[in-house]
Order: sequence, then structure tokens, then C-alpha cells
Amino acid sequence: MVSLLQEIDTEHEDMVHHAALDFYGLLLATCSSDGSVRIFHSRKNNKALAELKGHQGPVWQVAWAHPKFGNILASCSYDRKVIVWKSTTPRDWSKLYEYSNHDSSVNSVDFAPSEYGLVLACASSDGSISVLTCNTEYGVWDAKKIPNAHTIGVNAISWCPAQTPDPAFDQRVTSRSTAVKRLVSGGCDNLVKIWREDNDRWVEEQRLEAHSDWVRDVAWAPSIGLPRSQIATASQDRHVIVWSSNADLTQWTSTVLHTFDDAVWSISWSTTGNILAVTGGDNNVTLWKENTEGQWIRINYESGTAIQSKQPPHHPHSHAQQQQQQQPTPQQLQQQAASHPGPSSDSEHSSNLSNSNLSNSQLSN
Repeated sequence: MVSLLQEIDTEHEDMVHHAALDFYGLLLATCSSDGSVRIFHSRKNNKALAELKGHQGPVWQVAWAHPKFGNILASCSYDRKVIVWKSTTPRDWSKLYEYSNHDSSVNSVDFAPSEYGLVLACASSDGSISVLTCNTEYGVWDAKKIPNAHTIGVNAISWCPAQTPDPAFDQRVTSRSTAVKRLVSGGCDNLVKIWREDNDRWVEEQRLEAHSDWVRDVAWAPSIGLPRSQIATASQDRHVIVWSSNADLTQWTSTVLHTFDDAVWSISWSTTGNILAVTGGDNNVTLWKENTEGQWIRINYESGTAIQSKQPPHHPHSHAQQQQQQQPTPQQLQQQAASHPGPSSDSEHSSNLSNSNLSNSQLSN
């Protein structure tokens, strides 16, 4: 059953672009075109606990770090900056670090699983991805860049879970070990790319081609111990696609979750990775769950019942065929750039009112 827990008037002076709950689902961070980030208690009064000001432009997204590092929040903005904030109490916040080495709007930020340390990935309209690593003992940050990650720009970034399958589900695994660092990104070239850290650099491991327009959001599903991985991607083409792979991540199959009435802006997995929230230009938030037959069904908000989506089941992903059908020409990319607002425009982000962190306390079935 899905139920409404709380409504919050953020009192932002302009459009709210994103909202994210912390690890425990207690603190809510919001960001807006008014250039500010605000912190709320998710289950008490609606008054802001703190207002964080440091950006000189619309703030597109916020992301919480794991609580083992303290109360740490990252924000990214049209002003090309990423700011990492830290608090001693929910009302007292200060700037921990500022990164300003991108040449255009920074559209997405995401903290890595805590097993990797305090690591933040940033996606920018300049086409590059930055990976920022903090030496928590000395408070020193190191930055590595993935240049030319996506043509025109990178819209979204998400980390692969750190843990390999649990031995309880896979008897071939003798111990639970930390996996190789991986990222998934989506861009204005209609592509979804998986990146792997190889020694001191990041390399492109997979290129997933199925969308016919800009990829607006990507989300790697949390690991629940099963020997498979899932990635959800949302696009301007009105489709949400769920990509599934075996444990070694060598082959991916795609399933169209649903064709929506408008562009899809934002997607988010529940903590257990079995429910996907979707928001888009139709101003709706819908929740989806995979049944035992591999079909995605929509959870009805009023009754908590499930409604089956009339979409085809999993099908093998053919790289050669998709490359022929979906690879845009430079002329098409130019036409898209002219016909669609860039990922840094207010109109693009106005619908990204996030479902950003769905906690178990919010969803029950």
C-alpha cells in the first residue's frame, strides 16, 4: 500500500528541481532555481531547519553521503560548481569543499557506496564526468576526469553497488568482497554508458543503445544479494527502460517498462531495489514493481493494487542493430540541440521534483 506521509511547503522563491532524503529518511534536502538548498525534518513541522547559500545560479540536484562520514550533502548548479556541505547539527551547516573545474552546468551528483570512501561523481553539460575523492584523514580532495564522456553533455550519473552477490544466493562465492568501481551515465547523445575504474583511470566498459532521444536520468538498482544487476534509464523519448545483466555484467538485456505521455525526467529505486518511482512532464509520480514473470506493473496509489503494463518482456540487446537504428548523425544532434532546451535550462529541470530517495518507511506492500 502506498500512503502520503507528509506535505512540505519549501518556501523556495523559484522552481524546485530536486529533493532527496538522507540515509535514515529523516532529513530532506531540496534545491531550487533561487540558488539555495534547504534542509527539512521529513516528519515534523514544515519549517526549514537550514538554508544553504553558495551557488550563483539554479541548483539542479542534491545528494547525501553515507552517515558514517557525518551529515554531508553535495549540490550542483548551473554556475558550474559543486559544493560539498557538512553539518554539526541539522541547523548548522558549513561549506566543506567547492569544486569548480567544469566548463558548463553541472547537472548531476551522486556519492559512491560507502565501501569506497567519501567519493562523489559529477556529470556536466561540458561532456565530462568528474570523480572527486576525499582523504578524510587530512581533508584533502583529489579529482579525476572522464573527458568527452557524452557528446553535447552528460545529464545523469549513478554508482554501481559495491557488493558482489551474497553467498546465501550463490554457493560459488566463498566470501563477500568489494567489487570494482563502476558508474553508469546518460547523455545528450541518446546513450547510456557504463564506466569501470581501471588502475588510475576510468574506461568505457559498455555502451547501451535503445533510446531515441536525450537520456535524462539513470539509476543503478541497489544490490539485494541476487546474482544480477539492474539499471533504469529515463529519456526525452518518453520511455523508461530497465536493463538487466548477469553477475559478471558482460551482457545486458533491455525491457521497456512503459511508454509515457510526456518526456521522463527522473527515476529512483526504493532502498530494497524492488520498486521504481518515475516522474515526468505529465506532472505525475508513478510507482512500478516487477512481478515473478519479469513484467513491470504499476502500483495504484489509491488502493495499493498493481496494474500490469502492456509492454513486451525482456529481449536480447543487439548492439549492431541498435547502433544502425539509433546512432544519430552530427546533423541530427545539431537539430536536437536547437529544438530541445539544454540540460541546464530551467524548463528542463522544472519537472525533476524528485522522488529521489525512496525509503522503506515510505513504501510498503
